[in-house]
Amino acid sequence: MFATAPEIKTAGTALAALEFLAFTLGDEEYGIDIQKVQELRGYDAVTRIANAPAFIKGVVNLRGVIAPIIDMRIKFNLGDPTYDQFTVVIILNIAGRVMGMVVDSVSDVITLTAEQIKPAPEMGGALDTDYLIGLGTLDQRMLILVDIGKLMSSSEIGLIDKLAA
Repeated sequence: MFATAPEIKTAGTALAALEFLAFTLGDEEYGIDIQKVQELRGYDAVTRIANAPAFIKGVVNLRGVIAPIIDMRIKFNLGDPTYDQFTVVIILNIAGRVMGMVVDSVSDVITLTAEQIKPAPEMGGALDTDYLIGLGTLDQRMLILVDIGKLMSSSEIGLIDKLAA
């Protein structure tokens, strides 16, 4: 049973448990709303698009739907990506738009309660935290929770129109 879309408000709002797909990029573990995930795939060759930003690897044909593939390791400046048997493409469906996100690996689905989600720290101008939901804590793990809809509609990526507020 999936929870409703996570409109997480951090200041004392009571929420039901939410499910996040946990994945790694470099040394960090991230989480995105499981409801935005359509499927998981291994990394296959993509068709490059001329003059696309470096983080857009190209496009793939997913059963008749042409989907852009974004390498989040390049987008977040996490060094030169390597593609191996652990590399995963998370196929997302956000506001009816299908796209893929390349990550180092996917670990599991994590259920977090509102008490386990802490607000993202203010970083001033050093880091844009608009697309961060917060930090999820589970035992000794800490997940950086990303609002993938906001990230994919951000001015830097711009793959989907701005989501209605």
